Amino acid sequence: MLKLGFNSAILADFGFEHVVQFAGNNGFSCVEMMCWPADNADSRRYAGVTHIDVSNLTDQKVASIRHTLSEAGVFISALGYYPNPLDPDPNRSEYYIEHIKQVIRGAAKLGIPVVTTFIGRDPSKSIKDNLARFADVWPAIVKVAEENNVKIGIENCPMFFTDDEWPGGKNLAISPAVWDRMFEMIPNPLFGLNYDPSHMIWQMMDELLPIYNYKSRLHHVHLKDAKVYKNKLNNVGILANPLEYHSPKLPGLGDVNWRGFFAALTDVRYRGPVVIEVEDKAYEGNITDVKSAILTSRNYVNQFLG
Repeated sequence: MLKLGFNSAILADFGFEHVVQFAGNNGFSCVEMMCWPADNADSRRYAGVTHIDVSNLTDQKVASIRHTLSEAGVFISALGYYPNPLDPDPNRSEYYIEHIKQVIRGAAKLGIPVVTTFIGRDPSKSIKDNLARFADVWPAIVKVAEENNVKIGIENCPMFFTDDEWPGGKNLAISPAVWDRMFEMIPNPLFGLNYDPSHMIWQMMDELLPIYNYKSRLHHVHLKDAKVYKNKLNNVGILANPLEYHSPKLPGLGDVNWRGFFAALTDVRYRGPVVIEVEDKAYEGNITDVKSAILTSRNYVNQFLG
C-alpha cells in the first residue's frame, strides 16, 4: 500500500547505480533521487547532490536509468532539487527557477510523476511580501509542470537553521496558513506538498492535522523526526535559531507521533511513497553510520507498513 523509500542525498558519495542497488538489496521500493545541477557549488548540508543529471538525459541515458531500476526492482518516487527560487539575488533566483523547470521536464522524460522542491523565500522580507513574489514567480513553474503532467511537492521546511538564513528562513511554505494562500493563488491540483512532519514539531504545531486537511495535496511524504529539548527551549526561547533547541532525528527517536501519523495516512487513503530523510548528526561519522541510519529508520517504520 505505502511504498517505502529514502532520499538519495544521504548517499551523496555514491553514484546512481550504487544508490539503486542499495535500495533494492535492503527492501526499499523507491528512492527520491537528487538532481542538483552537475556543476553547482552549493555546499549546504545535504545539498548539491547529483544522482541524475537532468541536463544530459539522452535517450541512451534514459534507457540506462530504466534498466538499472528494473534490475533492482526499484522505482524513483520523485526527482528532488531544493534551492531558493525566491532568492533576493535575481541572477541566482533565475538560475534556480530554470533548473526546477529542467528537473520537471526530466521527470516527464523518465516517466516520474513528482518533482520535490522548495518555494523559496527572501529571509529579510515578510510573509506578505514573499507571497507577492511567489505570485509573480511560481505560476510559470507550475505551467511547465502542467504541460508535462508532473506534480510538484513543496516541502514544508522553513530552511531557518543558521545565521545566514536569519530571520525568516529560505522557504516560504512553513505553515497551513501559508499553504492556504499558496493554493488560493495557484489552485492547480498538480501543485501540492512534500509533507515532512518533523518541521511541525519544532514549530510547535500539530503534525497530524495537515494529513487530514490537505489530503488532496499530499504528493510525496518525508519520514523524518525531530526532538525538542525542553530544557534548551526554556533557556533560549522560540526566537532563538531553531537548532539551539531541537535536533533532526531518525524516525522513532524524536517527538513525532508515528502511530498517529501512519493511522492518518491510512485514514485519508494515501497511496504514495513514504521516504526516509536522514539529517541526524549522530549518524554522520562514517559511511557505516550513514547506512545504519537508513536501515535503522527502515526497521522502525516497517512496523507500520507490514
